[in-house]
Amino acid sequence: MKVRIFDDKNTLGAAAAAAGAGKFREAIAENGRANIILATGASQFEMLASLLKEPGIDWSRVEIFHLDEYIGLPADHPAGFRKYLWSRFVSKLPVPPAAFHPVDGSAPDPRAVCAELGRIIAERPIDVAFIGIGENGHIAFNDPPADFETENAYLVIRLDEKCRRQQLGEGWFPTLESVPERAISMSVRQILKSRVIINTVPDRRKAEAVRNALEGPLTNLCPASILRTHADVTTFLDRDSASLLEKSYE
Repeated sequence: MKVRIFDDKNTLGAAAAAAGAGKFREAIAENGRANIILATGASQFEMLASLLKEPGIDWSRVEIFHLDEYIGLPADHPAGFRKYLWSRFVSKLPVPPAAFHPVDGSAPDPRAVCAELGRIIAERPIDVAFIGIGENGHIAFNDPPADFETENAYLVIRLDEKCRRQQLGEGWFPTLESVPERAISMSVRQILKSRVIINTVPDRRKAEAVRNALEGPLTNLCPASILRTHADVTTFLDRDSASLLEKSYE
């Protein structure tokens, strides 16, 4: 794993966006198209804003997936990730993407949603996955102890309390009780199938999870630690999120 540390989240976000955009520009040049995954949450604000400004991307040749969605929220719920990606990113592109594959958490059968998305993504190898790490060490909504074995592309997940408290703390919900207890999540192994992973993790509140992921044991109790097994992953940190690391990095 490559690790890059920046002074603040704005320069971090710009660097992460540029690195990922460079990779899927290559995919478009080589294959005529690219498939990418976008993460959501407060940690991705600066990266997504910078990605919108990246020059020379033919978005009409890019298909977009996203990592996860709460079960039971309508598509227009302000805390929903479909709403987040549409309002903050997809609707602001200069041209519509080749496709946007939202996770429909409001569908009556979440497992059918998982199966259909799994069918679609199996036909579209991912060139770049933009992800982050949660305060409990999760990637997507794979909370500890995460399933490192399943080959299913998407799963129905029960969220742990620390994850739900993170969503409350970021201001997405008014009370802990209003944070859904279940979600649809891309699986760990599906994320690892991505050719390139861009891991964007700012803020002091993520420092313990970053230390565990980069320097702790490889364990499903810190799901992000599995990223160390991937051939091409770069983690982008700011001084705050890197503050507990003991080793020297760039």
